Amino acid sequence: MTRVTQEPYETHEPYEMHGLHQTHEPYAPYAPYEMSEAHEPHETTPGTRADPPRRRERQRLDAALDRLTATLHGMTAHPDEAQCDCHWGSEEELALLKVPGRELDPDLLERTWRAPDWRDHPALLRRILPQFAAHLVDGRIEALFGMAEVGHCLARGKWQEWPEGQGAAVEEFLRAWWAWTLTEPEPPVPAHDVLTVCAEASGTPSPWLGMWQQFAGPVADRHLAEAVAEWEYDLLGDALPWAAWDRAEEKRRKLAAWLVRRAPDRLRAHGAPDELLHRVRLLGLEGEPRWTDPHWPGHRY
Repeated sequence: MTRVTQEPYETHEPYEMHGLHQTHEPYAPYAPYEMSEAHEPHETTPGTRADPPRRRERQRLDAALDRLTATLHGMTAHPDEAQCDCHWGSEEELALLKVPGRELDPDLLERTWRAPDWRDHPALLRRILPQFAAHLVDGRIEALFGMAEVGHCLARGKWQEWPEGQGAAVEEFLRAWWAWTLTEPEPPVPAHDVLTVCAEASGTPSPWLGMWQQFAGPVADRHLAEAVAEWEYDLLGDALPWAAWDRAEEKRRKLAAWLVRRAPDRLRAHGAPDELLHRVRLLGLEGEPRWTDPHWPGHRY
């Protein structure tokens, strides 16, 4: 595995993702990007010969975590990084972020990824991401205000503008985590939360919904039914079901359109109740036709 040899703080050429050159100003919205090769549809029924895809995706995820660790080896926070010692933590804890490879205790890791005001957030994210990603996969990251917080942390790190090897390692981690979640019957982080992280980290839900479309079978369909049940109240009120970093209305429209187009057949195959199917159907209506429909659930906003 190639190790990073450049100094962490030199100015890098932006990472070119799938042919789309990222040239954003700091913290500008990321342009949607196309995922690389789509998976062939995967059957994800547990306890059958379909289990190999599940094992394969777990192996892929483990390899992605190893790649992230190797690629970001030696990264540290900026030498001049500072934080408030009254509200964030001590000078000794800050000093740990400037030492490569030292594992952070869970409390320090939490305070570090949550803080929105680092001087050099990309450098800070490179320092913590291998440990942060492993904790995410294991379900050890608690987001008080929803998993969109995690996606915002990644977005602030502008990982799509990192050098190619680093940016590709982050993308592969997100792809592998999402693919494994869709094949895992009881993932530590629910599928709807993983999609939220990926959508906010990349700036668009489209490639992640595209991956969901490629994974077929009872496990992925059950995750879809659970996600629809989680999202329908907000979506029927024309709101995105999570706090968006930017372009909330665009994300909402893409999510709702995908559900209207792709979810009904899979929900029926899963045996979802008729009321859930009607709520997806209602997403295809707007204004008065929606809330005067006989199957309007009576939501009040």
